Amino acid sequence: MAVLGVVSLAVFVVLLVAAFGSSTPTGPGLLRSTNPNAPPLAQIVAVQGSLHIQLPISQGAVTALGYHGTDGNALPLQPIGRQANEGILTRMAHYLFGGGGQGPRYYEFGGGQGPGTAALDVGAPAGTDVYSPVDGTVVSIGSFVLDGKNYGNTLEIQPSQEASAVVVVTRLRADPALAVGEAVTAGTSKIGVLIDLSAVEKQTLASVTHDAGNHVTIEVDPAPTLPIR
Repeated sequence: MAVLGVVSLAVFVVLLVAAFGSSTPTGPGLLRSTNPNAPPLAQIVAVQGSLHIQLPISQGAVTALGYHGTDGNALPLQPIGRQANEGILTRMAHYLFGGGGQGPRYYEFGGGQGPGTAALDVGAPAGTDVYSPVDGTVVSIGSFVLDGKNYGNTLEIQPSQEASAVVVVTRLRADPALAVGEAVTAGTSKIGVLIDLSAVEKQTLASVTHDAGNHVTIEVDPAPTLPIR
């Protein structure tokens, strides 16, 4: 029995090293692009029903992708890729039996309420250009409020793919040329630049990046319905 226990432990250690060895990539795992302010290469990073969310920032600038809950009524997003901070047993199961997803690596963080994947944070340095994550029409440009103060803007985009939803993009400064009613194209239409909030809050994404963790946040909310008269 003692020999069997030693063998079992040895097998466990081998599997552990294989699943977490140095060969595991550490970057975001996105399509290759070296220009940090060029329009991003077309790459879907999340879906919500039939709605596809494209990467809004050049692959060359992205530091990390992270999901968390919100305090609103955002709908759950389905990440495309594989979770970088999944538990040890889950990772070992994926190593042995496959699964776990292919593509960009993302993190899931606690916090907020409701679904744990209701908000997608796309990390990048402050000042990085932000492009529309969906095809659609800008329906609102407002202020982004944090602790009662205004920091940059909140954009709402009515996606062409899904009339019953609104894509909300925050933590950016809207492009001065952008106007309500304007049509935007995913990955092509610049909607603003990412702002620096490192001095006003401790950003969760900083725990997995080598910088302050600045990011743009994307949510998908149910479209408001008109009251019946």
